[in-house]
Amino acid sequence: MACTFTQCKKNGVVFEGLYEIQPRVFGDDRGYFFEAYSKKDFADAGLTMEFVQDNQSLSSRGVLRGLHFQTRHPQGKLVRVVSGKVYDVAVDLRNGSPSFGMYYGVVLSGEKQNQFYIPEGFAHGFYVLSDTAVFTYKCTDFYDPQGEGGLPWNDPVIGVDWQAAAADCGSITPLLSPKDGTHPAFRPDAAYFDRNGRWIGRA
Repeated sequence: MACTFTQCKKNGVVFEGLYEIQPRVFGDDRGYFFEAYSKKDFADAGLTMEFVQDNQSLSSRGVLRGLHFQTRHPQGKLVRVVSGKVYDVAVDLRNGSPSFGMYYGVVLSGEKQNQFYIPEGFAHGFYVLSDTAVFTYKCTDFYDPQGEGGLPWNDPVIGVDWQAAAADCGSITPLLSPKDGTHPAFRPDAAYFDRNGRWIGRA
């Protein structure tokens, strides 16, 4: 395999379908080369999703995007940072999942070239830790503007510790879009997605 797949676990709880992926990077004084995605490697690891859309964004230090999800067309996402560094977070919203309501975070960087696969049924967001960050992701379904959903970045029940990830970058002072300042709070008793990542809540 050209990549190492590590299933994410936190406090003894496995996040089903959530993986950190480390490609094998070949580098010398001329630069580097690596396979950013291999369908065969993913299939050998038991991941047989099909990607239909690639997205890329540029963000400056302090920008926080999230926490987002899609209702009518849930998306699995393979995310990575081409240049710069971000703290990337996934929140399990699959009702009945052992990790329901829990989050997992990982620092993604252009230096390390690590990746994060987030299956359908998760909310996703990231905070930029470098001067700028080029962020790219492959999606298993097309973006649907009518199916946008989200959680507050600082939801007290979810309790993402953004500050710990940004300890070497100063205090958290997030730059948010107007929309990301208005998401409804997480409700542990609400219906979101089923165990397979299909939306079962109220759109």
